[in-house]
Amino acid sequence: MTINELREKRNQAWEAAKAFVETKRDKDGLLSDEDAKTYAQMEKKVQDYGAEIERMEAMATMDAQLSKPTSTPITEKPMNGKTMDGKKEKTGRASDAYKDGMLKALRTNFRNVSNVLQEGVDADGGYLVPEEYDSRLIEALEEENIFRKLGHTITTSGERKINIAATKPAAAWIDEGEELTWGDAKFAQINLDAHKLHVAVKVTEELLYDNAFGLENYIIRQFSKALANAEEDAFLNGTGTGQPLGLLAEEGGAEIGVTAASATEITADEIIDLVYSLKRPYRKNAKFICNDQTLAAIRKLTDNNGRYLWQDSVQAGEPGRLLGYEVYTSPYFPVITAGMPAIAFGDYNYYNIGDRGTRSFAELKELFAGNGMVGFVAKERVDGKLVLAEAVKLLKMATA
Repeated sequence: MTINELREKRNQAWEAAKAFVETKRDKDGLLSDEDAKTYAQMEKKVQDYGAEIERMEAMATMDAQLSKPTSTPITEKPMNGKTMDGKKEKTGRASDAYKDGMLKALRTNFRNVSNVLQEGVDADGGYLVPEEYDSRLIEALEEENIFRKLGHTITTSGERKINIAATKPAAAWIDEGEELTWGDAKFAQINLDAHKLHVAVKVTEELLYDNAFGLENYIIRQFSKALANAEEDAFLNGTGTGQPLGLLAEEGGAEIGVTAASATEITADEIIDLVYSLKRPYRKNAKFICNDQTLAAIRKLTDNNGRYLWQDSVQAGEPGRLLGYEVYTSPYFPVITAGMPAIAFGDYNYYNIGDRGTRSFAELKELFAGNGMVGFVAKERVDGKLVLAEAVKLLKMATA
């Protein structure tokens, strides 16, 4: 008997049980003992049908599960663009194949270049670095270059125009009913272009061909240090011609906040004056930058009560503080010299760094062949400008 037939019989049995009750009630609506016993037997029969239906449904479900195939046929490409953990397989410069191809090319001084690298050739014939390398280079640059840490970095695909307010609106009091006066807001533009930076590292041939040597880490570490040094110098002292415009540039750089009374010494009062030459909104995120030699002189300064202005950091890895503000040093900042800036103080988030495109690697052909060395070049295109001069103030030494 099928499940549907059992369901039909259960329905018929239930209808018969209900009809029996209706015909057997007395004037009080009750059943006699004998009729109640008969109804109980009819109700049990309906329940028995239900139990049998459930048993047959469970058997049908079990049969369906057991009849399924134990494996699924492959109807598409294996992995279908996914890795073993189910994630989508990386392509292009992010792929493992591209990374392996770059490492192989480096070890053979680019004499063995796989086809996968051809999709990453830049305009100068170099090979764009794998995405993982690029990320690690940027992280290392941020550790080595204080401006990568303090400034505002933008990734651009072309020239980037930044609009800034050349004039600021001013509020005015007026009498009731008096006509409003309107001022024309003017805007200026600052362009972030792309200046090409090349840095080179040398590796001995013995190390290059030694698979146990961590060439990948060595290359990234050496390139990041060289790039960071060149960038930091340009972000401070760059002329803007063929290189970024530096923070200390006379035109387009930071504003002079204080001029020291001496050409060779800085006083505590002059540093305090420098802090308050910066407008209040910029002091919130302001920091000092100076040379290590200048900092050594500053750490000896005391106030009128003989207390040192310098405050050592209470937390490992954090810079010390001067008048409550963090202090960073750079070997490329001028030392105390007559007529030169000695300290910068401001919000360096207004110094914009524009990274254009992706860094690339290339070989230096025959340059070091005579001494058993192999050279590699890293190339990047970058620009930097202070977009708001009033956001950073300088303490400049007096002329001699």
